[in-house]
Amino acid sequence: MATVLSDAPAASAPRVRRSPLWWPVVAVPAAAAVVYTVLTRRPTGDIRYVLAALRTGGEAGYSPSEVFTHRPFFYRWFIALLDDITFGGVVVRETVMYAAGTLLAAAAAYALYQALLRRLTGREAALTAGATGLLMILTPRTDFLQPEWAAVVLAVFGVAAALGVARPWPAALISALPFGLAVMMKYSTASTAAFGILLVYVVDRGRAMRVALVSVVGAVVLFALSVLAGSHEWQWTHDMPLINQSALSRTGIHPAHLFAQSVDFLADRSVLSPVLLLLPGALLLLLARVRGRGRRVELLVIALAIGCGSLAVVIVQGNWFMYHAFQLTVVAAAMWGLAVGGGRRSIPRCFGVVSLLFGLLPVLYAQAPTGVQRPATIWALGLVALLAAAVDAWRESRGADRVSRGVLSAAIAALAGVVCLSGSMWPGSPHLVAHGKVGSTNASFLRGVERKQDHDRQLREQIPDGARVLYLAFGDDVYFIDHPAQCRYPISTFLQRSRFLPDVADLKSFKENADCVDHNPAPYAVLDRVWFKPGKVDPELRRRISATYDCPPANGDLKIVVCKRKSGTS
Repeated sequence: MATVLSDAPAASAPRVRRSPLWWPVVAVPAAAAVVYTVLTRRPTGDIRYVLAALRTGGEAGYSPSEVFTHRPFFYRWFIALLDDITFGGVVVRETVMYAAGTLLAAAAAYALYQALLRRLTGREAALTAGATGLLMILTPRTDFLQPEWAAVVLAVFGVAAALGVARPWPAALISALPFGLAVMMKYSTASTAAFGILLVYVVDRGRAMRVALVSVVGAVVLFALSVLAGSHEWQWTHDMPLINQSALSRTGIHPAHLFAQSVDFLADRSVLSPVLLLLPGALLLLLARVRGRGRRVELLVIALAIGCGSLAVVIVQGNWFMYHAFQLTVVAAAMWGLAVGGGRRSIPRCFGVVSLLFGLLPVLYAQAPTGVQRPATIWALGLVALLAAAVDAWRESRGADRVSRGVLSAAIAALAGVVCLSGSMWPGSPHLVAHGKVGSTNASFLRGVERKQDHDRQLREQIPDGARVLYLAFGDDVYFIDHPAQCRYPISTFLQRSRFLPDVADLKSFKENADCVDHNPAPYAVLDRVWFKPGKVDPELRRRISATYDCPPANGDLKIVVCKRKSGTS
């Protein structure tokens, strides 16, 4: 066990015999789950928002450096580069993009596997890197390609470089780029980079200190480059946090509310990603195998720092979006692989059985009666997983398990992991969960996307080909209507926020966005009266819109309408 959580040299790590006979038992269902996910996933509104802004802003003549999307510079370019390799219609482009993201995650997992082989047994390395890679690929669509997801993929590359390159300083220099880019994905994702460096610290303190030093410098340099390359980047970095009405800086700190919300949030996240319920049990198994009280305390403190830090990032942003805690689910998957793969004699049987059964949890939970769908149910299941791990830890300490059968036992354990990590992808699995209640399933989400696409196709037909549009609508509609915008603010995010926060109208970005309305206005506008609510936004803005565009009168059936520029306006 010395190879798992210590600085033991690579030569001391025994190798597990490889066999072509049993690994297909794992590879075939894993590959089938990945292919099915890529073909059926379809992006969520957040990803469509970014793509819509980049595409329609690009048609207006603005590069990703200069178009506003509520995402930082390097993340905009990341999505733009993925989008550039796509082709065909809407569904084909989405599939190609998601396939590219899948390959990127697989490459990160493979790099991690090669690095871990220097310090772990073959079984430990395969299960740890494999679980990490599958979690990144099979994660719920609410996570995939989000800034948090991209930051985790980059952090995995960083960990692989930090541990895999033979010499410490070259390893630190190489890993500084992916760690620095992880910070740049959303700035709050600096926590993801920090957690990656903490995991390096668990294995090799000296390398972790070098990586931390160089990565901080690298992140500062990358931010400076983004400010120099994008004329508005510093302005948007200042203004973007100020348009979040749910941020902790606006709502204030209310400990009782935050605690209750956190309890519900973690339960909801665990329904979408059952591997999160296995994290305490995996940690228990790992700590039970570590020698020395001081080392156990150190590892426990690091684990608590990662867990509390992940939750703190969610709390500070205040939106309680599921994908804000994505990094914690990846840590859970990696710890699961390390705990299951590092059994002294055989795989932890009770814990493995629970892992297998948890693969059914999302579908069964979505079908459960409303009275059963509550956070207490999820926390009870987490307790079951912890007790199963405790039984396995006790059996290991007494030497009660039989000697491991090599590849066969590892394949069985890996298959349990595949089933567990695949649970969130099935049509009947939840797409959204709030306070324990399933709001929609994957199947209902896809039906909603089809309806949205059909409705927006009708709106698109009302606008002449190539005509420019002022979008007073959210990204979903912009994405499917897909007419070129007129200015660097393709989606009127700053304008819409004045519905909730009157002081947003004082921001420079708001004033620039408002100028899109009546300074060289587009011949058409698309107005979503549900998202934008003209009667609620800044009064002067409302006057400028009314003076520039004729919009159809309000009607219960006309939530989104096409407006025409009034004659004589320019």
